[in-house]
Amino acid sequence: MAETAERVRVDFRTEPPRYRHWKLGFAGPVATLTLDVSEDGGLRPGYELKLNSYDLGVDVELYDAIQRLRFEHPEVGAVIVTSGKERVFCAGANIRMLAQSAHGWKVNFCKFTNETRNAMEEATGESRQVYLCAVNGPCAGGGYELALATEWIVMADDGNTAVSLPEVPLLAVLPGTGGLTRLVDKRRVRRDRADFFCTVEEGIKGARAVEWGLVDEVAPRSALDEVVRRRAAEFAARTDRPAGARGVALTPLERSIEGDRIRYRHVACDIDRGRAVAEITVSGPTEPPPADASGIQAAGDAFWPLALARELDDLILHLRTNEETIGLWVFRTAGQGEYVEAYDRTLAAHRDDWLVREIRLFLKRTLKRIEVSSRSVFALIEPGSCFRGTLLELALAADRSYMLDGTREGDSRPAATIRLTELNFGAYPMVNGLHRLASRFLAEPARVEKLRARIGDDLDAAAAADAGLVTFTPDDIDWDDEVRIALEERAAFSPDALTGMEASIRFGGPETIESKIFGRLSAWQNWIFQRANAVGPRGALEVYGTGQRSEFDRRRV
Repeated sequence: MAETAERVRVDFRTEPPRYRHWKLGFAGPVATLTLDVSEDGGLRPGYELKLNSYDLGVDVELYDAIQRLRFEHPEVGAVIVTSGKERVFCAGANIRMLAQSAHGWKVNFCKFTNETRNAMEEATGESRQVYLCAVNGPCAGGGYELALATEWIVMADDGNTAVSLPEVPLLAVLPGTGGLTRLVDKRRVRRDRADFFCTVEEGIKGARAVEWGLVDEVAPRSALDEVVRRRAAEFAARTDRPAGARGVALTPLERSIEGDRIRYRHVACDIDRGRAVAEITVSGPTEPPPADASGIQAAGDAFWPLALARELDDLILHLRTNEETIGLWVFRTAGQGEYVEAYDRTLAAHRDDWLVREIRLFLKRTLKRIEVSSRSVFALIEPGSCFRGTLLELALAADRSYMLDGTREGDSRPAATIRLTELNFGAYPMVNGLHRLASRFLAEPARVEKLRARIGDDLDAAAAADAGLVTFTPDDIDWDDEVRIALEERAAFSPDALTGMEASIRFGGPETIESKIFGRLSAWQNWIFQRANAVGPRGALEVYGTGQRSEFDRRRV
Protein backbone atom coordinates (compact mmCIF):
# COMPACT_ATOMS: atom_id res chain seq x y z
CA MET A 1 0.00 0.00 0.00
CA ALA A 2 2.98 2.32 0.44
CA GLU A 3 3.36 2.65 -3.33
CA THR A 4 -0.33 3.50 -3.64
CA ALA A 5 0.09 6.30 -1.12
CA GLU A 6 3.01 7.74 -3.07
CA ARG A 7 1.02 7.83 -6.31
CA VAL A 8 -1.92 9.76 -4.87
CA ARG A 9 -2.11 13.29 -6.29
CA VAL A 10 -3.47 15.73 -3.75
CA ASP A 11 -5.20 18.93 -4.83
CA PHE A 12 -5.22 21.52 -2.06
CA ARG A 13 -7.76 23.71 -3.85
CA THR A 14 -11.30 23.39 -2.51
CA GLU A 15 -14.28 25.48 -1.38
CA PRO A 16 -17.21 25.04 1.04
CA PRO A 17 -19.69 23.52 -1.46
CA ARG A 18 -17.18 20.72 -2.01
CA TYR A 19 -16.50 19.97 1.67
CA ARG A 20 -17.24 16.42 2.77
CA HIS A 21 -16.07 16.66 6.36
CA TRP A 22 -16.68 20.18 7.70
CA LYS A 23 -19.70 22.45 7.99
CA LEU A 24 -19.52 26.22 8.37
CA GLY A 25 -22.22 28.14 10.22
CA PHE A 26 -22.58 31.79 11.18
CA ALA A 27 -24.40 33.69 13.91
CA GLY A 28 -23.34 37.31 13.75
CA PRO A 29 -19.79 37.68 15.09
CA VAL A 30 -19.51 33.97 15.95
CA ALA A 31 -18.83 31.22 13.41
CA THR A 32 -19.02 27.49 14.03
CA LEU A 33 -16.80 24.90 12.35
CA THR A 34 -18.40 21.50 12.79
CA LEU A 35 -16.36 18.36 12.19
CA ASP A 36 -18.60 15.70 10.71
CA VAL A 37 -16.28 13.35 8.88
CA SER A 38 -17.67 11.21 6.07
CA GLU A 39 -16.48 7.69 6.83
CA ASP A 40 -16.12 6.78 3.16
CA GLY A 41 -14.49 10.10 2.26
CA GLY A 42 -10.83 9.15 2.59
CA LEU A 43 -8.29 10.30 0.02
CA ARG A 44 -7.61 6.72 -1.00
CA PRO A 45 -9.10 3.27 -0.38
CA GLY A 46 -8.18 0.93 2.45
CA TYR A 47 -9.54 2.68 5.51
CA GLU A 48 -12.72 4.21 6.89
CA LEU A 49 -12.71 7.53 8.74
CA LYS A 50 -14.65 6.29 11.75
CA LEU A 51 -15.19 8.26 14.98
CA ASN A 52 -14.38 11.56 13.27
CA SER A 53 -10.84 10.36 12.61
CA TYR A 54 -9.12 12.23 9.83
CA ASP A 55 -6.68 11.97 6.96
CA LEU A 56 -5.01 14.69 4.89
CA GLY A 57 -8.24 15.41 2.99
CA VAL A 58 -10.01 16.43 6.19
CA ASP A 59 -7.26 18.90 6.99
CA VAL A 60 -7.20 20.31 3.45
CA GLU A 61 -10.80 21.38 4.02
CA LEU A 62 -9.99 22.76 7.48
CA TYR A 63 -7.15 24.85 6.07
CA ASP A 64 -9.44 26.25 3.38
CA ALA A 65 -12.11 27.08 5.96
CA ILE A 66 -9.60 28.95 8.13
CA GLN A 67 -8.47 31.01 5.14
CA ARG A 68 -12.04 31.86 4.17
CA LEU A 69 -13.00 32.84 7.71
CA ARG A 70 -10.11 35.29 7.79
CA PHE A 71 -10.66 36.87 4.37
CA GLU A 72 -14.35 36.45 3.60
CA HIS A 73 -15.77 37.14 7.07
CA PRO A 74 -14.34 40.26 8.71
CA GLU A 75 -17.43 40.35 10.94
CA VAL A 76 -16.42 37.12 12.69
CA GLY A 77 -14.48 37.63 15.91
CA ALA A 78 -14.73 34.11 17.33
CA VAL A 79 -14.86 30.60 15.86
CA ILE A 80 -16.19 27.55 17.70
CA VAL A 81 -14.73 24.20 16.67
CA THR A 82 -16.98 21.28 17.60
CA SER A 83 -18.16 17.87 16.45
CA GLY A 84 -21.28 16.92 14.56
CA LYS A 85 -21.11 13.33 15.81
CA GLU A 86 -23.10 12.13 18.79
CA ARG A 87 -20.86 11.64 21.84
CA VAL A 88 -17.49 11.73 20.04
CA PHE A 89 -15.36 14.74 19.31
CA CYS A 90 -12.46 13.31 17.32
CA ALA A 91 -10.41 10.13 17.51
CA GLY A 92 -7.44 11.84 15.85
CA ALA A 93 -5.49 10.80 12.77
CA ASN A 94 -6.86 7.63 11.21
CA ILE A 95 -4.61 4.80 12.37
CA ARG A 96 -5.19 2.49 9.44
CA MET A 97 -4.35 5.35 7.08
CA LEU A 98 -1.05 5.87 8.94
CA ALA A 99 -0.29 2.14 9.02
CA GLN A 100 -0.62 1.75 5.26
CA SER A 101 1.05 5.03 4.30
CA ALA A 102 4.58 5.50 3.06
CA HIS A 103 6.96 7.16 5.49
CA GLY A 104 7.14 10.42 3.52
CA TRP A 105 3.35 10.63 3.38
CA LYS A 106 3.11 10.33 7.17
CA VAL A 107 5.72 13.03 7.74
CA ASN A 108 4.13 15.44 5.24
CA PHE A 109 0.72 14.76 6.74
CA CYS A 110 1.97 15.71 10.21
CA LYS A 111 3.70 18.81 8.85
CA PHE A 112 0.63 20.12 7.04
CA THR A 113 -1.66 19.51 9.98
CA ASN A 114 0.79 21.38 12.19
CA GLU A 115 0.88 24.34 9.80
CA THR A 116 -2.91 24.37 9.77
CA ARG A 117 -3.08 24.44 13.55
CA ASN A 118 -0.42 27.17 13.59
CA ALA A 119 -2.73 29.17 11.30
CA MET A 120 -5.54 28.81 13.84
CA GLU A 121 -3.27 30.06 16.60
CA GLU A 122 -2.12 32.97 14.46
CA ALA A 123 -5.73 33.84 13.67
CA THR A 124 -6.39 34.02 17.40
CA GLY A 125 -3.30 36.02 18.24
CA GLU A 126 -2.87 38.34 15.25
CA SER A 127 -6.14 38.39 13.30
CA ARG A 128 -8.19 38.74 16.48
CA GLN A 129 -10.44 35.92 15.30
CA VAL A 130 -10.37 33.74 18.41
CA TYR A 131 -10.79 29.97 18.17
CA LEU A 132 -12.58 28.02 20.90
CA CYS A 133 -13.30 24.31 21.18
CA ALA A 134 -16.43 22.54 22.43
CA VAL A 135 -15.39 18.98 23.29
CA ASN A 136 -18.65 17.04 23.24
CA GLY A 137 -17.21 13.53 23.44
CA PRO A 138 -13.97 11.54 23.67
CA CYS A 139 -11.11 13.62 22.28
CA ALA A 140 -7.98 11.61 21.57
CA GLY A 141 -4.60 12.08 19.91
CA GLY A 142 -4.85 14.41 16.95
CA GLY A 143 -8.37 15.30 18.08
CA TYR A 144 -6.96 16.74 21.30
CA GLU A 145 -4.19 18.38 19.29
CA LEU A 146 -6.91 20.15 17.29
CA ALA A 147 -8.41 21.35 20.56
CA LEU A 148 -4.98 22.43 21.81
CA ALA A 149 -4.65 24.76 18.83
CA THR A 150 -7.64 26.77 20.06
CA GLU A 151 -7.54 29.47 22.72
CA TRP A 152 -10.25 28.12 25.04
CA ILE A 153 -11.39 24.53 25.56
CA VAL A 154 -14.75 23.69 27.12
CA MET A 155 -15.35 19.97 27.75
CA ALA A 156 -18.54 18.09 28.56
CA ASP A 157 -18.54 16.83 32.14
CA ASP A 158 -20.52 13.65 31.66
CA GLY A 159 -18.38 10.80 32.95
CA ASN A 160 -17.63 9.69 29.39
CA THR A 161 -15.78 12.58 27.77
CA ALA A 162 -12.01 12.73 28.24
CA VAL A 163 -8.99 14.25 26.54
CA SER A 164 -5.98 12.04 25.81
CA LEU A 165 -2.70 11.75 23.95
CA PRO A 166 -2.41 7.95 23.77
CA GLU A 167 0.15 7.67 20.94
CA VAL A 168 3.03 6.52 23.17
CA PRO A 169 1.20 3.60 24.88
CA LEU A 170 -0.98 2.62 21.92
CA LEU A 171 1.09 3.23 18.78
CA ALA A 172 4.71 3.63 19.89
CA VAL A 173 4.89 7.04 18.19
CA LEU A 174 4.53 10.67 19.31
CA PRO A 175 1.64 13.10 19.05
CA GLY A 176 2.79 14.24 15.62
CA THR A 177 1.04 17.58 15.36
CA GLY A 178 2.69 19.34 18.28
CA GLY A 179 0.71 17.89 21.17
CA LEU A 180 3.69 17.46 23.48
CA THR A 181 5.00 20.95 22.76
CA ARG A 182 1.65 22.68 23.14
CA LEU A 183 1.00 20.78 26.35
CA VAL A 184 4.05 22.11 28.18
CA ASP A 185 4.92 25.30 26.27
CA LYS A 186 1.48 26.67 25.48
CA ARG A 187 -0.71 25.36 28.28
CA ARG A 188 2.20 25.14 30.76
CA VAL A 189 1.11 21.75 32.11
CA ARG A 190 3.44 20.54 34.85
CA ARG A 191 6.08 18.08 33.66
CA ASP A 192 5.08 15.27 36.03
CA ARG A 193 1.42 15.61 35.13
CA ALA A 194 2.25 15.74 31.43
CA ASP A 195 4.32 12.57 31.80
CA PHE A 196 1.41 10.68 33.34
CA PHE A 197 -1.14 12.13 30.91
CA CYS A 198 0.86 11.08 27.84
CA THR A 199 1.26 7.51 29.05
CA VAL A 200 -2.32 6.69 30.08
CA GLU A 201 -4.58 5.43 27.31
CA GLU A 202 -7.91 6.45 28.80
CA GLY A 203 -6.98 10.10 29.27
CA ILE A 204 -8.21 12.61 31.86
CA LYS A 205 -11.74 13.88 32.37
CA GLY A 206 -13.81 16.26 34.46
CA ALA A 207 -12.44 18.45 37.25
CA ARG A 208 -8.97 16.90 37.05
CA ALA A 209 -8.63 17.99 33.41
CA VAL A 210 -9.34 21.56 34.50
CA GLU A 211 -7.05 21.37 37.54
CA TRP A 212 -4.17 20.08 35.43
CA GLY A 213 -4.71 22.74 32.76
CA LEU A 214 -5.64 20.26 30.02
CA VAL A 215 -8.91 22.14 29.36
CA ASP A 216 -10.17 25.53 30.54
CA GLU A 217 -13.56 24.56 31.91
CA VAL A 218 -16.12 21.78 32.00
CA ALA A 219 -19.87 22.03 31.70
CA PRO A 220 -22.76 19.59 31.99
CA ARG A 221 -23.51 18.11 28.60
CA SER A 222 -26.91 19.84 28.60
CA ALA A 223 -25.24 23.24 29.09
CA LEU A 224 -22.15 22.76 26.86
CA ASP A 225 -23.46 24.67 23.86
CA GLU A 226 -24.70 27.54 26.00
CA VAL A 227 -21.40 27.87 27.87
CA VAL A 228 -19.19 27.80 24.80
CA ARG A 229 -21.39 30.30 22.94
CA ARG A 230 -21.25 32.63 25.91
CA ARG A 231 -17.46 32.41 25.94
CA ALA A 232 -17.34 32.94 22.17
CA ALA A 233 -19.49 36.06 22.48
CA GLU A 234 -17.11 37.41 25.14
CA PHE A 235 -14.09 36.89 22.91
CA ALA A 236 -15.86 38.29 19.84
CA ALA A 237 -16.78 41.45 21.77
CA ARG A 238 -13.08 42.23 22.22
CA THR A 239 -12.05 41.90 18.57
CA ASP A 240 -10.91 44.80 16.41
CA ARG A 241 -12.23 43.19 13.24
CA PRO A 242 -14.70 45.50 11.46
CA ALA A 243 -18.24 44.16 11.78
CA GLY A 244 -19.51 46.27 8.90
CA ALA A 245 -16.71 45.56 6.41
CA ARG A 246 -17.19 43.54 3.26
CA GLY A 247 -15.10 40.42 2.94
CA VAL A 248 -12.97 39.41 -0.02
CA ALA A 249 -14.13 36.28 -1.81
CA LEU A 250 -11.38 33.74 -2.49
CA THR A 251 -12.39 32.67 -5.98
CA PRO A 252 -11.24 29.32 -7.40
CA LEU A 253 -7.51 29.41 -7.97
CA GLU A 254 -6.57 29.02 -11.63
CA ARG A 255 -3.76 26.56 -12.29
CA SER A 256 -2.66 24.52 -15.28
CA ILE A 257 -0.43 21.46 -15.23
CA GLU A 258 0.90 20.26 -18.57
CA GLY A 259 3.52 17.59 -18.19
CA ASP A 260 6.26 19.12 -16.06
CA ARG A 261 5.01 22.69 -16.47
CA ILE A 262 2.87 24.26 -13.74
CA ARG A 263 1.38 27.67 -14.42
CA TYR A 264 -0.52 30.26 -12.41
CA ARG A 265 -0.97 33.92 -13.26
CA HIS A 266 2.07 35.16 -11.30
CA VAL A 267 3.98 31.96 -10.55
CA ALA A 268 5.46 29.43 -12.95
CA CYS A 269 7.28 26.19 -12.23
CA ASP A 270 9.25 23.95 -14.58
CA ILE A 271 10.32 20.57 -13.24
CA ASP A 272 13.57 19.07 -14.48
CA ARG A 273 13.31 15.45 -13.41
CA GLY A 274 16.78 14.57 -14.64
CA ARG A 275 18.32 17.07 -12.22
CA ALA A 276 15.56 16.72 -9.58
CA VAL A 277 15.05 20.50 -9.71
CA ALA A 278 11.91 22.66 -9.66
CA GLU A 279 12.68 26.01 -11.28
CA ILE A 280 10.19 28.52 -9.89
CA THR A 281 9.74 31.99 -11.38
CA VAL A 282 7.73 34.58 -9.48
CA SER A 283 6.54 37.51 -11.57
CA GLY A 284 6.16 40.96 -10.11
CA PRO A 285 3.06 43.12 -10.64
CA THR A 286 2.44 44.65 -14.06
CA GLU A 287 0.77 47.82 -12.82
CA PRO A 288 0.98 50.14 -9.82
CA PRO A 289 -1.02 49.35 -6.67
CA PRO A 290 -4.40 50.93 -5.84
CA ALA A 291 -4.18 54.40 -4.35
CA ASP A 292 -5.97 53.58 -1.08
CA ALA A 293 -7.51 50.85 1.06
CA SER A 294 -10.80 51.02 -0.82
CA GLY A 295 -8.91 50.21 -4.02
CA ILE A 296 -7.35 47.18 -2.36
CA GLN A 297 -10.82 46.03 -1.30
CA ALA A 298 -12.12 46.55 -4.83
CA ALA A 299 -9.25 44.55 -6.33
CA GLY A 300 -10.23 41.60 -4.15
CA ASP A 301 -8.23 38.42 -4.56
CA ALA A 302 -6.68 39.84 -7.76
CA PHE A 303 -4.66 42.29 -5.62
CA TRP A 304 -1.11 41.21 -6.49
CA PRO A 305 0.25 40.40 -2.99
CA LEU A 306 -2.84 38.32 -2.16
CA ALA A 307 -2.85 36.57 -5.53
CA LEU A 308 0.87 35.86 -5.17
CA ALA A 309 0.43 34.41 -1.67
CA ARG A 310 -2.35 32.10 -2.83
CA GLU A 311 -0.45 30.86 -5.88
CA LEU A 312 2.89 30.35 -4.17
CA ASP A 313 1.22 28.64 -1.22
CA ASP A 314 -0.58 26.21 -3.51
CA LEU A 315 2.59 25.47 -5.51
CA ILE A 316 4.62 24.75 -2.36
CA LEU A 317 1.96 22.34 -1.09
CA HIS A 318 1.69 20.69 -4.51
CA LEU A 319 5.45 20.18 -4.85
CA ARG A 320 5.91 19.07 -1.28
CA THR A 321 3.13 16.48 -1.37
CA ASN A 322 3.11 15.32 -4.99
CA GLU A 323 6.75 15.67 -6.07
CA GLU A 324 8.76 13.90 -3.37
CA THR A 325 11.83 13.26 -5.53
CA ILE A 326 12.24 16.89 -6.60
CA GLY A 327 14.63 17.89 -3.85
CA LEU A 328 15.81 21.35 -4.93
CA TRP A 329 13.66 24.42 -5.49
CA VAL A 330 15.34 27.24 -7.41
CA PHE A 331 13.67 30.66 -7.17
CA ARG A 332 13.91 33.40 -9.76
CA THR A 333 11.92 36.60 -10.10
CA ALA A 334 10.96 38.66 -13.15
CA GLY A 335 9.36 42.05 -13.59
CA GLN A 336 9.57 45.69 -12.63
CA GLY A 337 11.10 46.19 -9.24
CA GLU A 338 9.57 49.65 -8.91
CA TYR A 339 6.10 48.14 -8.84
CA VAL A 340 7.15 45.57 -6.22
CA GLU A 341 8.40 48.41 -4.03
CA ALA A 342 5.20 50.37 -4.60
CA TYR A 343 3.11 47.44 -3.40
CA ASP A 344 5.36 47.12 -0.35
CA ARG A 345 4.80 50.79 0.45
CA THR A 346 1.06 50.22 0.16
CA LEU A 347 1.20 47.19 2.50
CA ALA A 348 3.21 49.28 4.98
CA ALA A 349 1.05 52.39 4.77
CA HIS A 350 -2.21 50.47 5.35
CA ARG A 351 -0.92 47.96 7.89
CA ASP A 352 -3.78 48.76 10.28
CA ASP A 353 -6.45 47.91 7.72
CA TRP A 354 -7.94 44.50 8.51
CA LEU A 355 -7.54 43.20 4.94
CA VAL A 356 -3.95 44.37 4.56
CA ARG A 357 -3.16 42.77 7.90
CA GLU A 358 -4.54 39.46 6.62
CA ILE A 359 -2.56 39.70 3.38
CA ARG A 360 0.67 40.36 5.23
CA LEU A 361 -0.03 37.45 7.57
CA PHE A 362 -0.75 35.19 4.58
CA LEU A 363 2.57 36.16 2.98
CA LYS A 364 4.28 35.46 6.29
CA ARG A 365 2.76 31.97 6.51
CA THR A 366 3.67 31.20 2.90
CA LEU A 367 7.30 32.20 3.36
CA LYS A 368 7.46 30.10 6.52
CA ARG A 369 6.11 27.14 4.58
CA ILE A 370 9.13 27.30 2.28
CA GLU A 371 11.57 27.07 5.17
CA VAL A 372 9.88 24.21 7.01
CA SER A 373 9.71 22.13 3.82
CA SER A 374 12.30 19.37 3.54
CA ARG A 375 13.66 20.74 0.28
CA SER A 376 16.85 22.59 -0.56
CA VAL A 377 16.18 26.16 -1.67
CA PHE A 378 18.44 28.26 -3.91
CA ALA A 379 17.83 31.73 -5.35
CA LEU A 380 19.30 33.02 -8.63
CA ILE A 381 19.47 36.79 -9.03
CA GLU A 382 20.03 37.82 -12.66
CA PRO A 383 19.32 40.75 -15.01
CA GLY A 384 15.56 41.24 -15.31
CA SER A 385 14.87 40.03 -11.78
CA CYS A 386 12.97 42.01 -9.15
CA PHE A 387 14.23 40.73 -5.80
CA ARG A 388 13.01 43.69 -3.79
CA GLY A 389 11.24 43.89 -0.47
CA THR A 390 8.70 41.10 -0.20
CA LEU A 391 10.24 39.21 -3.13
CA LEU A 392 13.72 39.63 -1.64
CA GLU A 393 12.42 37.49 1.22
CA LEU A 394 12.58 34.53 -1.19
CA ALA A 395 16.33 35.01 -1.51
CA LEU A 396 16.73 35.56 2.22
CA ALA A 397 14.74 32.34 2.86
CA ALA A 398 17.00 30.38 0.51
CA ASP A 399 19.77 28.15 1.78
CA ARG A 400 22.05 29.80 -0.76
CA SER A 401 21.80 32.68 -3.23
CA TYR A 402 23.77 33.44 -6.38
CA MET A 403 23.82 36.93 -7.89
CA LEU A 404 25.29 37.62 -11.32
CA ASP A 405 27.99 40.26 -11.13
CA GLY A 406 27.45 42.54 -14.11
CA THR A 407 25.66 41.78 -17.37
CA ARG A 408 25.61 38.96 -19.85
CA GLU A 409 27.19 39.25 -23.24
CA GLY A 410 24.49 40.06 -25.79
CA ASP A 411 21.93 40.98 -23.11
CA SER A 412 20.95 44.65 -23.19
CA ARG A 413 19.31 44.55 -19.76
CA PRO A 414 21.16 46.30 -16.92
CA ALA A 415 22.96 44.39 -14.22
CA ALA A 416 20.80 42.89 -11.50
CA THR A 417 20.27 44.82 -8.29
CA ILE A 418 18.36 44.11 -5.10
CA ARG A 419 16.62 46.56 -2.77
CA LEU A 420 15.48 46.46 0.82
CA THR A 421 12.10 47.86 1.88
CA GLU A 422 10.49 48.43 5.26
CA LEU A 423 8.83 45.02 5.03
CA ASN A 424 12.21 43.27 5.26
CA PHE A 425 12.52 44.49 8.85
CA GLY A 426 9.82 42.61 10.73
CA ALA A 427 6.75 42.06 8.55
CA TYR A 428 7.52 38.40 7.85
CA PRO A 429 9.08 36.68 10.89
CA MET A 430 10.34 33.12 10.64
CA VAL A 431 9.28 30.26 12.94
CA ASN A 432 11.99 31.32 15.41
CA GLY A 433 10.24 34.67 15.86
CA LEU A 434 12.97 36.69 14.15
CA HIS A 435 12.73 38.35 10.76
CA ARG A 436 15.15 36.95 8.18
CA LEU A 437 17.70 39.73 8.41
CA ALA A 438 17.89 39.42 12.20
CA SER A 439 18.19 35.64 11.89
CA ARG A 440 20.85 36.04 9.18
CA PHE A 441 23.02 38.32 11.32
CA LEU A 442 22.71 36.70 14.74
CA ALA A 443 26.38 37.46 15.39
CA GLU A 444 26.07 41.06 14.17
CA PRO A 445 22.77 42.56 15.32
CA ALA A 446 24.07 46.10 14.75
CA ARG A 447 24.42 45.26 11.09
CA VAL A 448 20.65 45.01 10.75
CA GLU A 449 20.19 48.62 11.81
CA LYS A 450 22.88 49.72 9.39
CA LEU A 451 21.00 47.95 6.61
CA ARG A 452 17.83 49.81 7.55
CA ALA A 453 19.59 53.01 6.46
CA ARG A 454 19.96 51.47 2.99
CA ILE A 455 16.25 50.96 2.36
CA GLY A 456 15.55 51.97 -1.24
CA ASP A 457 19.19 51.80 -2.37
CA ASP A 458 20.12 49.83 -5.46
CA LEU A 459 22.59 47.16 -4.35
CA ASP A 460 24.55 45.58 -7.17
CA ALA A 461 26.36 42.26 -6.75
CA ALA A 462 29.41 43.75 -5.07
CA ALA A 463 27.32 45.86 -2.68
CA ALA A 464 24.95 42.98 -1.93
CA ALA A 465 27.87 40.68 -1.13
CA ASP A 466 29.49 43.34 1.04
CA ALA A 467 26.17 43.75 2.89
CA GLY A 468 25.98 39.98 3.47
CA LEU A 469 22.72 39.62 1.56
CA VAL A 470 23.87 37.09 -1.06
CA THR A 471 26.18 34.07 -0.94
CA PHE A 472 28.15 34.13 -4.19
CA THR A 473 28.53 36.64 -7.04
CA PRO A 474 30.04 34.94 -10.11
CA ASP A 475 30.50 37.00 -13.28
CA ASP A 476 29.24 36.11 -16.73
CA ILE A 477 32.29 33.95 -17.48
CA ASP A 478 31.80 31.73 -14.42
CA TRP A 479 28.03 31.95 -13.86
CA ASP A 480 26.79 28.98 -15.89
CA ASP A 481 29.44 26.57 -14.64
CA GLU A 482 29.26 27.66 -11.02
CA VAL A 483 25.48 27.42 -10.86
CA ARG A 484 25.43 24.10 -12.73
CA ILE A 485 28.01 22.57 -10.41
CA ALA A 486 26.15 23.83 -7.34
CA LEU A 487 22.89 22.25 -8.51
CA GLU A 488 24.58 18.97 -9.45
CA GLU A 489 26.41 18.77 -6.13
CA ARG A 490 23.22 19.36 -4.19
CA ALA A 491 21.43 16.61 -6.09
CA ALA A 492 24.27 14.20 -5.32
CA PHE A 493 23.98 14.47 -1.54
CA SER A 494 21.82 12.20 0.63
CA PRO A 495 18.30 13.68 0.88
CA ASP A 496 18.08 12.48 4.49
CA ALA A 497 21.33 14.19 5.45
CA LEU A 498 20.24 17.38 3.69
CA THR A 499 16.90 17.44 5.49
CA GLY A 500 18.62 17.08 8.86
CA MET A 501 21.27 19.65 7.99
CA GLU A 502 18.83 22.25 6.70
CA ALA A 503 16.42 21.92 9.61
CA SER A 504 19.32 22.31 12.03
CA ILE A 505 20.80 25.48 10.54
CA ARG A 506 17.79 27.37 9.20
CA PHE A 507 16.39 28.46 12.55
CA GLY A 508 19.24 29.74 14.66
CA GLY A 509 18.61 31.94 17.66
CA PRO A 510 15.68 31.69 20.07
CA GLU A 511 13.28 28.77 20.20
CA THR A 512 9.52 29.12 19.90
CA ILE A 513 6.70 26.60 19.91
CA GLU A 514 6.89 26.56 16.12
CA SER A 515 10.65 26.09 15.93
CA LYS A 516 10.43 23.23 18.42
CA ILE A 517 7.66 21.57 16.43
CA PHE A 518 9.28 21.88 13.01
CA GLY A 519 12.87 21.37 14.15
CA ARG A 520 12.96 19.13 17.19
CA LEU A 521 9.61 17.31 17.08
CA SER A 522 9.68 16.72 13.32
CA ALA A 523 13.15 15.16 13.56
CA TRP A 524 12.09 12.83 16.38
CA GLN A 525 8.83 11.88 14.71
CA ASN A 526 10.66 11.26 11.43
CA TRP A 527 12.98 8.82 13.17
CA ILE A 528 10.33 7.10 15.31
CA PHE A 529 8.07 6.53 12.30
CA GLN A 530 10.81 4.42 10.73
CA ARG A 531 11.63 2.29 13.77
CA ALA A 532 10.48 -1.31 13.93
CA ASN A 533 8.86 -0.66 17.30
CA ALA A 534 6.27 1.41 15.45
CA VAL A 535 6.15 0.11 11.88
CA GLY A 536 7.89 -3.27 11.93
CA PRO A 537 5.93 -6.52 11.39
CA ARG A 538 5.12 -6.62 15.10
CA GLY A 539 5.26 -2.86 15.64
CA ALA A 540 2.50 -1.14 17.58
CA LEU A 541 1.17 0.79 14.61
CA GLU A 542 1.00 -2.38 12.50
CA VAL A 543 -0.78 -4.64 15.00
CA TYR A 544 -3.16 -2.01 16.40
CA GLY A 545 -6.73 -3.32 16.39
CA THR A 546 -5.72 -6.93 15.60
CA GLY A 547 -5.72 -8.22 19.17
CA GLN A 548 -2.01 -9.08 18.90
CA ARG A 549 0.57 -7.66 21.24
CA SER A 550 3.33 -5.53 19.84
CA GLU A 551 6.92 -6.65 20.28
CA PHE A 552 9.52 -3.99 21.09
CA ASP A 553 13.26 -3.86 20.71
CA ARG A 554 14.00 -2.83 24.30
CA ARG A 555 17.32 -1.12 23.59
CA ARG A 556 17.38 2.64 24.24
CA VAL A 557 19.37 4.36 21.50
